[in-house]
Amino acid sequence: MSTKKSAGGFSSLVSSIVIAVTLIIGFVVYYKIFGDKGNFVDGDNTGEPMEGNYLGIVYKGGIIVPFLLAINFIVIIFTVERFVSLAKAKGKGNLNKFVVKMKDLMGNKELSVAKEECDAQRGSLANVVLAGLTKYENVQNDSSMSKEDKVESLKKELEEATALELPMLSKNLVILSTCASIATLIGLIGTVLGMIKSFAAMAGGTPDTAQLATGISEALINTALGIFASTISIIFFNLFSTKVDQMTHSMDEASFTIVQDFSANVK
Repeated sequence: MSTKKSAGGFSSLVSSIVIAVTLIIGFVVYYKIFGDKGNFVDGDNTGEPMEGNYLGIVYKGGIIVPFLLAINFIVIIFTVERFVSLAKAKGKGNLNKFVVKMKDLMGNKELSVAKEECDAQRGSLANVVLAGLTKYENVQNDSSMSKEDKVESLKKELEEATALELPMLSKNLVILSTCASIATLIGLIGTVLGMIKSFAAMAGGTPDTAQLATGISEALINTALGIFASTISIIFFNLFSTKVDQMTHSMDEASFTIVQDFSANVK
């Protein structure tokens, strides 16, 4: 069986490290860049941000902002990682054309040419097809096996090759789906904290307009950051899931073609 895998990506350990580092970066960006005194009136980051200074405005979102920044960084990093990994797994050329070409080559009994095409394609689909073709050649003239045993052996090889590739294709998608869920919830926590401050400003009879404005600003900033991260996560999760489904369909189609051709031509 072929053990070659086209898709790679971050390992579980690397993914954990990336998440931890992005959290640290989120706090550094929040305090050092957004909280820079130059973004505020009189250089006081406990006061009002300068007019039109969005860095200072976001800083006023409070302690929840670094966590939301980290989630946005995580989404960006793993989106790039999945783009690169799935592009590598796709290999060269159009997958549908590759499947059609494999059907034609097998129909003409040009297995050696088909294997060369797999080596040139260098994708996950090509790895599955190559594993099938290699097994095809190994068992077709094996007189010690019945036809049924040969077909079952070929099916098993294709299933194992597909099972090897699929986890690599969907790897780290769970991180994007998790970010899509928790970004909104964390943003909601910041929103609630901001609203608590707003209501506290009105509790004394005469509203403290400065504290009221700060509370509302905190609520809206956290809501915006949470919704933004969640929206981007959902978009790219669905995009990558669709790509994985397309590759899976191509693998199933190619595997079916190999088994059907084998069944029709092997005694």
